[in-house]
Amino acid sequence: MKTRLIRIGNSRGVRLAKPLLEQAGLDDEVEIRVEPGALIISAATSPRQGWAAAAAKHGPSTLLDAPTATRFDDEDWTW
Repeated sequence: MKTRLIRIGNSRGVRLAKPLLEQAGLDDEVEIRVEPGALIISAATSPRQGWAAAAAKHGPSTLLDAPTATRFDDEDWTW
């Protein structure tokens, strides 16, 4: 699809048709990166996206890492 850059104040912008946005799965927030001769627009990702689902697989009372003994456990604590 060919389009034109439009003026937005001192900047320029591109209008993206709704069907293109839907097909690409883009929402209100996007990330833009520059490559030689191109601007790449992609969906913004959350830094912790998917963490809740991964933790839910283990259940609420299951630790993700095995417990490890500390110096306190080995030296100071009497069972």
